[in-house]
Amino acid sequence: MRLDKYLAQLNIGTRSQAKELIRKKQVCVNDQVVTSPEHAVDPEKDQVTCQGKKLCYSQYEYYLLNKPAGVVSATKDALSETVLSLLPKEHARDLFPVGRLDKDTEGLLLITNDGALAHQLLSPKKHVAKTYLVRIRQPLSDDDVKRLEEGLDIGDEELTKPALVTRIYDPDKEGNWIHLTISEGRFHQVKRMLEAIGNEVAYLKRIRFGALSLGRDLESGECRKLTDDEVALLKNTKEVAAKKKALLQGKKAVIFDLDGSLVDSMWLWGEIDVEYLARFQIYLESHDELRRNIEGMSFHETAVYFQEFFHLPDSIEKMKDDWNQMAWDKYENEVPLKPGVIDFLEGCRRAGLKLGIATSNSRELVENVLKVHKVDQCFSSIVTGSEVTKGKPAPDVYLAAAGQLGVDPSECLVFEDIIPGLMAGKNAGMTICAVSDPYSAGTWEEKLELANYAIHDYFDFFDF
Repeated sequence: MRLDKYLAQLNIGTRSQAKELIRKKQVCVNDQVVTSPEHAVDPEKDQVTCQGKKLCYSQYEYYLLNKPAGVVSATKDALSETVLSLLPKEHARDLFPVGRLDKDTEGLLLITNDGALAHQLLSPKKHVAKTYLVRIRQPLSDDDVKRLEEGLDIGDEELTKPALVTRIYDPDKEGNWIHLTISEGRFHQVKRMLEAIGNEVAYLKRIRFGALSLGRDLESGECRKLTDDEVALLKNTKEVAAKKKALLQGKKAVIFDLDGSLVDSMWLWGEIDVEYLARFQIYLESHDELRRNIEGMSFHETAVYFQEFFHLPDSIEKMKDDWNQMAWDKYENEVPLKPGVIDFLEGCRRAGLKLGIATSNSRELVENVLKVHKVDQCFSSIVTGSEVTKGKPAPDVYLAAAGQLGVDPSECLVFEDIIPGLMAGKNAGMTICAVSDPYSAGTWEEKLELANYAIHDYFDFFDF
């Protein structure tokens, strides 16, 4: 590749501007100044610097955009702002959106210059699933759900393919909300499907596309580059589907850890530790060491550790009561379920799987948080670390949960977010799935080695 073309493709400037930089001796190849725009560059082998800055060439770029309403899913539009205007200025020149979202629809949009991947994801034969958060004008009846999930006439030659519908409850949102997963990309499909059953879309946001999840960290109008792992997942959808199928094969029960696995709550315990110790004029310079020391301990074991290590005067029971009171307000108002949990629990119910919880937390907090999110009726068993002899990584809490569910440990699938929890599930002889959580992000590679599978959120099971 010519050097000036290389620079232009990296958005250093136009070809003319790139030639000017080269002639002014501001470009080096392998630490040697080059003054010829025609100089041949091998992007895979040569190191190019421009004005002292190292450049990195990639043939393909992949961006995940949280599209806001009012922006058009196109590369050019004479009247409206396009999604490409929301990308970093240094993005490649030949990027395009994969598929489209209506102008008033928000959410996940993949933007790339990889035509082969775009074709793979958009091909009707691939049935790539897409999940939408939808606010509808009126609640869905059981018959409405059945019609959506069986396929219905929206005025095309064929009925829609079966969808997955989950009625959701969100204490922070008013109105009627559902998650709707479809595997087609027909014109205005979601809106037309709801119209076909006499309903109407009031708000629409795509939250999942293939193996990609929007997550909570990307604000409206923001974008980020995909990780290598995300690109690999998109390109290997068949392999991923096979792993998920094998993961669930022969299973009769699914057992969840609570904090960091079922709910996004790990962050609050660090805050509580700091606030609680401050009552005794004990101030931590860093919470990291304390976190490592108590990770996996039961609620009771943690209280014993605090009392002995910090020489606290309060009784174990008073400490536990204080922690419950400090935590409850946060659990009730600030702790959400992990993305996709409701959909996955519904999928488990349909598959006839028994559900349990095995946690180091207190029973009172577990029961309360499940009631807040209206999923308490989903679980047949709750076992806490205080009810077994040893906490995680010992297998006791998971073996007890399997016993209550009446299934053999080998027939259980466990979801865990921390190393001691994964070890506990493994020591119990169960299949284990690692769950991504910011609190334990630094141990992701170790979790991948331990676990049979790993997910970023429960929408990874959208085709469950």
